[in-house]
Amino acid sequence: MKKDQSSEDPRDFGYYMPAEWTPHECCWMAWPCRAGLWSNEAATQTDYANVAKAIAGFESVKMLVPAARLDAARQLLGNDIEIVEMSIDDSWARDSGPNFLVGGEQLAGSDWVFNAWGEKYHPYDQDARMAERILKLSGARRFDSWLVAEGGGITVDGEGTVITTESCFLNKNRNPGRTRREIEAELCRTLGAEKVIWLPGDIEETETDGHVDGIAAFIEPGRVLVEVNSDKTDPHYSVGIDNANALTGQTDAKGRELQIEFIEEGIYHEGVWNGGCSSYINSYLANRAVIVPAYGYDRDAACVETYQRLYPDREVVQVPIKSLALGGGGIHCVTQQQPLSGS
Repeated sequence: MKKDQSSEDPRDFGYYMPAEWTPHECCWMAWPCRAGLWSNEAATQTDYANVAKAIAGFESVKMLVPAARLDAARQLLGNDIEIVEMSIDDSWARDSGPNFLVGGEQLAGSDWVFNAWGEKYHPYDQDARMAERILKLSGARRFDSWLVAEGGGITVDGEGTVITTESCFLNKNRNPGRTRREIEAELCRTLGAEKVIWLPGDIEETETDGHVDGIAAFIEPGRVLVEVNSDKTDPHYSVGIDNANALTGQTDAKGRELQIEFIEEGIYHEGVWNGGCSSYINSYLANRAVIVPAYGYDRDAACVETYQRLYPDREVVQVPIKSLALGGGGIHCVTQQQPLSGS
């Protein structure tokens, strides 16, 4: 589904995407429903429900559920999660949902083109309409775009800086014929930003082509969390090193040199790796809390300790997501925050 670029620039109306640590109105999620993706669909649904319940302890959760899945979703979600009936193809609200914007007269959001991570899954026509539908339900103003991109491909500081990866948005399966400069300009326009910092990403990661939300994340203005692997024999060791090196010495839109914090990632050794997402950076900042994953690795405990150090004023809640992770994503991938319109 191709879109023409809007002639309107959100920045002209004061809009920008706020950082994820700002207050939220609610969290949007989408119920797992793609046939054949999950080896144990019941276990995956339980993981999704447990993530939603953990978040609901701190903010409202709205779960998109197709009509055929309503009964199963109601049974697992209980009464604390709002179920919104909607036709969807898949369950990654971060990527097919909107990027909400604040700063103008009303809540707004940018709506990129979604092509299922470079035409990897079919059908995806309903997910390509998810952002527009969520914005309408939220009463938000919509800014469209020609950019083929996903929300998991960016992290923002809310002060003009975007971090993304070359392996994803410069991939020929996303925006063929577009230059880095054109993509950078459209990222800034649709996110209300001024500067894009490019990391190499991960060319070996074939689900998302190296989304940044498995590599790095802003934790406050001028400060970035980067995932690294201390085991030099781990197949993923070089990914963390290359991205950390690319970030070293970078300055943000305000001219500050970025401070880098590190978190140990999961294990990618054959026979130990779960075959899907093993990223601890792939977590969700809820109101007054951080919802972090557990994969069944020994490193699960260190993840909690790191987040407790980084966010001493937030409660750290760890949720086992081993079955969810087999789909190629983590907690950040299945969530999309809607900020308070005044934040």
